[in-house]
Amino acid sequence: MNDEMNDEMNDETERVNKSGKAAGRSKVPLLAILPVTVTSLVIGLPFVVGDHPLRWRPGSLEPALVLRDSPSGPTRATAHGATGAPSDGASAAEETEDVLPPGPTPKVDRPWKAGMPEWGVQIFWEDKKEHDDAYIERQARKQAAYLVGLKANAVSVSFPFYTEGRTSTKLAAGRSTPTPGHLETVLRVFHEAGLRTTVRPTLDEVVLVPPEGWRGNIKPTDKEAWFDSYEALLGPYLDVAQRQKAATFVIGTELNSMEGDPGWKGLIATAEKRFKGEVSYDANWDNYVGGHIDVPVERLGVDAYFPVKVADDAPVDQLVDGWNAWLDKKTKGPLPRIVLAEAGISAMDGAYHAPGDFYARRRLNPVVQANWYKAVCQVVRERKMTGVYWWSVSFNADPRAAPKEEDSRLNFAGRPDTEREIRSCFGSDYAGPGVDSAP
Repeated sequence: MNDEMNDEMNDETERVNKSGKAAGRSKVPLLAILPVTVTSLVIGLPFVVGDHPLRWRPGSLEPALVLRDSPSGPTRATAHGATGAPSDGASAAEETEDVLPPGPTPKVDRPWKAGMPEWGVQIFWEDKKEHDDAYIERQARKQAAYLVGLKANAVSVSFPFYTEGRTSTKLAAGRSTPTPGHLETVLRVFHEAGLRTTVRPTLDEVVLVPPEGWRGNIKPTDKEAWFDSYEALLGPYLDVAQRQKAATFVIGTELNSMEGDPGWKGLIATAEKRFKGEVSYDANWDNYVGGHIDVPVERLGVDAYFPVKVADDAPVDQLVDGWNAWLDKKTKGPLPRIVLAEAGISAMDGAYHAPGDFYARRRLNPVVQANWYKAVCQVVRERKMTGVYWWSVSFNADPRAAPKEEDSRLNFAGRPDTEREIRSCFGSDYAGPGVDSAP
């Protein structure tokens, strides 16, 4: 990597502010990670929906930011990685009542087993009081059928929990947090479809006021009390994950300012008593390449939004080179212990320069998104990574519906070019990390 590329990437890092997350734990040596100072724009921020940037709706989880429908219009909220319009102005793809054809939910051809790559999708889920058990099961079946059609073998269920402010010591379920019972239903349906499941509660940012405030720079006044509150919140969800045989439970996502705190050791020890699968941490991409993530888990996921300064018509090989330049800043060669817990990009002009910039809304360009997905998949195979989870599909949306103009450019569901690349990736002959296979 030459000095010019270094300078360009550093400039881009300053402008965009990183975004990323991690997941998973396996029987491998402990990973340590020291956060690197970051002002995160992307990470604690959402992306844009149509002309309106969203935060995920009031009280959503993923990075979030708020934009306006017009220079003088009211703000709307939705979240980073959100795939549909805000709940108070849901698109036609949201809240559909159609049902699947009669018969059982389709099952994956080759269920995931240890050593196989994780070919997955992040499902972002904001529950609602009016959603009854029948609705939850119907939507879970609909999403499972879509994932099986993409040749996925894994799914990660991301959902919000809440705090009272940047210095608060209290964490709790809120209006959009799924109940443990609803989560149990969703995990059961996904398991019946043969999908590897990850549970991923994530701190919502609506009260943190991005971009200045985001989950990565919280400063609770009493960290011991914060971890006690977190443990109480996670307990019922860990129990559900155990009963439904989830493979991974993500203990934290993009909590840069909390990394390195001794409270993680006790929290993770308690989690491992209740849940026998992998306990993981999802790191922001900038922190990953910049240092160590000091959270005592044995597998790390990365929310990967590496900016690559190339033109919209750049060939896939240039995108691959850009990714490798970033990853080489951490280490060269295979990365068999790393899973891309989030990867994605908006289908629009100029997105390569800031794939995590969810504020922008430019001309629709599906080829930009499709080529990015193709390049990322190539990197996963060539660097022998554990796998990738694409960000994202809204649990409440109909994934079969084509995105509308007002929907987020980040959506991939219903975009044929990108879906084709996902199926090609997930159907590849890559045997898995540490196993020789064709790139």
